[in-house]
Amino acid sequence: MKINRQIVVFDAADLSAESSFWAALLGGTVQADEDWHTVYVEGEPRLAVQLAPNHVAPEWPHGTPQQIHLDLYVDDIDAAHGEALTHGAKLLQEADDLRAAEGFQVYADPAGHPFCLCWG
Repeated sequence: MKINRQIVVFDAADLSAESSFWAALLGGTVQADEDWHTVYVEGEPRLAVQLAPNHVAPEWPHGTPQQIHLDLYVDDIDAAHGEALTHGAKLLQEADDLRAAEGFQVYADPAGHPFCLCWG
């Protein structure tokens, strides 16, 4: 089987908030349709958001389990942290040591989907 493209799709009740967040964080743009938004980065579709009016955000780490999450590896955790918060992320779990050789912090996007900013 040959896979020509792979796209992660998030469910969200607010398509604009979710797709705008990911486009801003990934340095991309949004192509919006009525019930589907695609986020393009450097001209390539990287992820999509589909309308799910009854979407319930996971309550990570206690409660409704997460459905999926992204690990985004960054060179500068301090800068990435600030940028994520500026675009609307919420910090869910701080790293034990931001100066460790490797680690991660857990955030939620505007629809509540967890994602990690990782380094090392």
